[in-house]
Amino acid sequence: MQSSNPVFGRSAAFSGRPGVQQVPAPSAEKLEQMYSAPSATPSQTGRMTYDDVVMRTGATLGVLLIGAVIGWMNTGLFYVGLIGGLVLGLVNAFKKEPSPPLILAYAALQGLFVGGISSILEGSTISAGGTPLNGIVAQAIVGTLGVFAVSLFLYRSGRIRVTPKFQRGLLMAMGGYMVFVVFNLMAQIFNWTDSPFGFRSGWLGIAIGLFAVGLAAFMLILDFDFIEKGVKEGIPARFAWTAAFGLTVTLVWLYIEMLRLLAILRGE
Repeated sequence: MQSSNPVFGRSAAFSGRPGVQQVPAPSAEKLEQMYSAPSATPSQTGRMTYDDVVMRTGATLGVLLIGAVIGWMNTGLFYVGLIGGLVLGLVNAFKKEPSPPLILAYAALQGLFVGGISSILEGSTISAGGTPLNGIVAQAIVGTLGVFAVSLFLYRSGRIRVTPKFQRGLLMAMGGYMVFVVFNLMAQIFNWTDSPFGFRSGWLGIAIGLFAVGLAAFMLILDFDFIEKGVKEGIPARFAWTAAFGLTVTLVWLYIEMLRLLAILRGE
């Protein structure tokens, strides 16, 4: 019998033409085995899972930690990490497809930057009284982990929901903060202020530091939202590297802001 379906009708298996080998129908036992078999897991179908994100993020942070140890021992690599990390950060941010080697290279360079600035500030004396900043790195690490934990709790508990309005407000705040960062950097380069932190000194510096920490915490929530939606929508597993890159960028930024805020608080 000729199939009435035009697609099936073009198939030799359904055409019924003489001389064409017919595809045998599966037996009842075979059908029962097929229906009783467990469903394929996301990892088997090449979709992103939470485990993928955890593993990729762990690898990225591990490389960053190695770079930080090297940067701590050789603070001269601070500028290499700063400039190289900025360049690769922009490259990775604008790539449509994640590149694991470039993401890991970014983590290594950021490690040099983080380790260098941490080593410089640890034990330094930036206040008028000459009080050393002993233990500031440990305090910044604890503060960073604390903000990460609070942000994750607020997101998972549903107390903060990522809506289009939330995203627009956060992007506007980020834009305003970046304008200030560029202006403050110019003030430091051209010696418009005597403070080692530019205009980020005194109570103004503390207020800006708290604002920046809050922005970083909200960016973490955006990262969590990307990961959750990616897993639910079944995006390809390779984008776990994108999630790892985003988390690493935000965590490094949060740590630097925490380090700067503590230095202002303890130095002045």
